[in-house]
Amino acid sequence: MIIPAFDDSNGSQKKFLKYFSEILVENVTIANFEAQLGTASKERYWLCAGNAEDALKLLDAGVGKVVFDLSTFISIEKEIDHIAANRIGVVVGPAQNLSKLQQATYQPSVYILAGDLQSISQDATILESAKAVKKNLLPEGGSRRICILTDVAPQLDAISQLDKSGLDIIVPSQLLTTSSPAESGKLNIGQAFMASAVTDRPDGLYPTMVVDERGIALGLVYSSVESVAESIKTGSGVYQSRNRGLWYKGATSGATQTLLNVQFDCDSDALKFTVRQNGAGFCHLNTRSCFGADTGISALEKTLFQRKENAPEGSYTARLFNDPKLLRAKIMEEAEELCDATTKEDVAWEAADLIYFAITKCVTAGVSMSDIEKNLDKKALKISRRPGNAKPKWEEQGNKAEQAKSAASSQLTPQPAAPANGRIEMQKYVASQISAQQRTDLLKRPIINSTDIMGRVAPIMQAVRERGDAAVLELTAKFDRVQLSSTVIKAPFSPESMQLDEKTRAAIDQAYENIYRFHDAQMDRETLVVETMPGVVCSRFARPIERVGLYVPGGTAVLPSSALMLGVPAKVAGCKQIVLATPPRPDGSIVPEVMYVAHKVGATHVVVAGGAQAVAAMAYGTETIPKVDKICGPGNQYVTAAKMLAQNDSSCLVSIDMPAGPSEVLVIADQNSNAAYVASDLLSQAEHGADSQVVLVASGINDEKLAEIEEQIHVQASRLPRVDIVRQSIPKSYSLRFNNLKESIAFSNDYAPEHLILHIDNAEDLIPEVDNAGSVFVGAFSPESCGDYASGTNHTLPTYGYSRMYSGVNTLTFVKHITSQQLTADGLNRLGDTVMRLAEVEGLEAHRNAVAIRVADLRK
Repeated sequence: MIIPAFDDSNGSQKKFLKYFSEILVENVTIANFEAQLGTASKERYWLCAGNAEDALKLLDAGVGKVVFDLSTFISIEKEIDHIAANRIGVVVGPAQNLSKLQQATYQPSVYILAGDLQSISQDATILESAKAVKKNLLPEGGSRRICILTDVAPQLDAISQLDKSGLDIIVPSQLLTTSSPAESGKLNIGQAFMASAVTDRPDGLYPTMVVDERGIALGLVYSSVESVAESIKTGSGVYQSRNRGLWYKGATSGATQTLLNVQFDCDSDALKFTVRQNGAGFCHLNTRSCFGADTGISALEKTLFQRKENAPEGSYTARLFNDPKLLRAKIMEEAEELCDATTKEDVAWEAADLIYFAITKCVTAGVSMSDIEKNLDKKALKISRRPGNAKPKWEEQGNKAEQAKSAASSQLTPQPAAPANGRIEMQKYVASQISAQQRTDLLKRPIINSTDIMGRVAPIMQAVRERGDAAVLELTAKFDRVQLSSTVIKAPFSPESMQLDEKTRAAIDQAYENIYRFHDAQMDRETLVVETMPGVVCSRFARPIERVGLYVPGGTAVLPSSALMLGVPAKVAGCKQIVLATPPRPDGSIVPEVMYVAHKVGATHVVVAGGAQAVAAMAYGTETIPKVDKICGPGNQYVTAAKMLAQNDSSCLVSIDMPAGPSEVLVIADQNSNAAYVASDLLSQAEHGADSQVVLVASGINDEKLAEIEEQIHVQASRLPRVDIVRQSIPKSYSLRFNNLKESIAFSNDYAPEHLILHIDNAEDLIPEVDNAGSVFVGAFSPESCGDYASGTNHTLPTYGYSRMYSGVNTLTFVKHITSQQLTADGLNRLGDTVMRLAEVEGLEAHRNAVAIRVADLRK
């Protein structure tokens, strides 16, 4: 491969050097290189440096590689050993110095030999060194190289032969020309460049990938030596048509290309043309790319540049272009919301908003994504680094925002997450030492601002309601990044979809039996009959809710337990249609464990979707997904918001099981409790998520016992695979010490936990005192995990204090009760006067008359 050596004293050759990825620059001083080389990217340049200080300045300025003479390199080797090897080259001088340099501890990426081309190329030692150097890959990736600096124009076949030997040639730019044929003593630049190319195609052409400034593929074409030479000569995209000869791209359509760069792939058998595409686009179908329309940031940038030129009157984007104050305010608003985001979904959502407004700002100033990426690349090339501290005004604002957020959620001092290697411990309080307000604050959960979430979920619900399956498929592709052809799997399910190992199958079967047995006992099968007075009989009987939707969280997780907890009571209740919804895996399938449970509980449909779109599909129904009457199941804040919106939409006619918040546990432990058991139960909830609520109520515990529990928390947490999550949740949790059990259970009832675990002597004796809890785990050998999976009780429970007024999911969740009454003539005669009088009081004459007309006949 040839590399031009550019001497700025000969400016006439500068015009075609821009197409090369690497250029050795001679006779340019540190003081004036910016002026001589311009403001464009310096990454392609190799510049000579006389010392370490000059080298650092050049590298910080974005120069791709600094080149030292051998003596300088050896003298400053230790000063520059922190610089990546791919940024360093050395002029070796005589060939015999090559072996000396290769013995150095720090090896550069390029060795430059100066001397007679013919003698160097025939030196067996150099040829062997070239092979060895090529195999010695750089730590950053890529191979090291030996280059021969010549002052004469080599023959084309010599370039080819040296390239096969692993040697590159640095040719003074004044020996290169775009003329064809080349003037005497010069090389045609295109022919010289292509002398290193290889092809095994019968037609001798080279596959060429055409990309834009950002490296995004526009299409695949073919090149020849002649077409590459013509491209460089004209500065445009010129290719070799297999039918029509030279193809000047856009000559007839106007969709021309401005050539920016030409380079080989690693094997020199394919080319990449980097171009600036003009006109409608590269493809004959008038799309920018032969691979379809732009997406993501590329599509946004294209749209914004179009809107800048011709924005529809009254459009929001036009308003942003014309109102700098609004655009500034929106950028700052979205930046703050991104800073406040915590979940993966929220961060992605807020980042997308910020990117939209940021690119709008860039387009307003005529800045493209390519310009931004060039600056990113330039910053990445810097060697020296700034501390990176925020400016004082932003640091102060950040502190105020954190303080405000803390004050809004609690008046107690919040604790930061535990450091990566620090001690994992809870906050500690003593009931007798805190104020009434502090006790109230300890009962609170983190404030959830649902307004923003509702605003995001509402358009999703509306899209599914209006466009059905098409919207579900689009939203699944957007949020789960899974392209599906169908939204639902109908029963009977194929055996292949639920293949399990025997151990897993047996575990699910046993859990199913226990859960079924407990929930079957809850079924209200007897009709309640009460004769309230002679001749007046009232009754109540249960009927299943006909169509129910069960939401099972999933995606990358495997949650057959949630499917069991929802599906078994629905089956026991006798629901005629059970629709189970769960997110797909990356390949579009549903985990076999969930499919097996769906089969066992008699599910009629499995919806291959998650999030708000799955809730909407079950709530409104689509072409393939049945509408349900009730939706049950846990999920993230988007699922919860979707359930709430569906329940409040009277046109939807759907109910839900209960509101939901982060998972939580409250453990009451006494002096005789097993510290290891207590810690394990606290951690079993702490690993759910960073927002999990974990509370230890220490009843009559001394300092030593509490320290023992704290030690177990740290030791056990440190061994967990999800320790990073625990390091966030445990420091936000707390222990609270009371003098006695009466005070402890009073606090628990006020807290109303999802899970209440009793690590106390004679734990069953405390059950009558429990007023508020989702589920209670009694004694040292009743870990919450058993209730989560297989003891028989349900793990879909009210959180966030809702156990004051809600029950967990149970068989009665899936039934409704109908009342009836039957009166004899005597019964109506006895009751009639009472009913008529009350109807008169309320002014409802028709009600009174319905009784009076009958009573009149009875009393004739």
